[in-house]
Amino acid sequence: MDYVLWKPMQPWRLPFLAVVDQVGALRRALRVHLGHWGLHELTEDAELCAGELVANVIKHVGPETPATLVASYGGAHLRIEVHDPDTRALPRLRRENPNGEAGRGIALVDALSDRWGVELAGDHKVTWCEFRVAETGTTPQHLPTPRLARAADVMSLYSGARATRAPEGRGRLAAARAEDAAINAITDLLHWFCAQGWDVDDALDRAQSRFEAECEARLL
Repeated sequence: MDYVLWKPMQPWRLPFLAVVDQVGALRRALRVHLGHWGLHELTEDAELCAGELVANVIKHVGPETPATLVASYGGAHLRIEVHDPDTRALPRLRRENPNGEAGRGIALVDALSDRWGVELAGDHKVTWCEFRVAETGTTPQHLPTPRLARAADVMSLYSGARATRAPEGRGRLAAARAEDAAINAITDLLHWFCAQGWDVDDALDRAQSRFEAECEARLL
């Protein structure tokens, strides 16, 4: 899977092939980026909806269809989109048989999101859903884009196996897991430094100095 550099407060795009094995990786990558946007309370619902939209492409357009997952955050809404090249297979909500298999994915999207829809855009279609973002008085962190994007890619490798989430306090739990994954990544890098015969303490001091210099530069 090829990752696209993420830019703060700008749409994040991730091209993929629509196969079942990719759904989990797409959800994990989305989780990391929503965490950097500070949208922890929406992460689980957004992940589920994104997974259903991707599954819809696999089922109704076909396996290995080239598609794109897009997340955007602006104003008071988080928007999740899945782009695919088939302008004929349009998702629709089926209410006549709630116990049937057909239409369950879109029914879940309809239940979890504030609104959803389908748009035709020339040679492809966009299936989207939106979530209202509660005002918390906090703003997303504006970190150096290349560093944040690389860190997000690394974090997606360390956030694979997860226990079932608790229904309450899932924002705090997600943050704790993300912190643990980051510490594991740092620990692995220190082991790698040691294996090269390099000075670990010197590496930590240099990294800390560089981090503080970049933080100070952003405040100027």
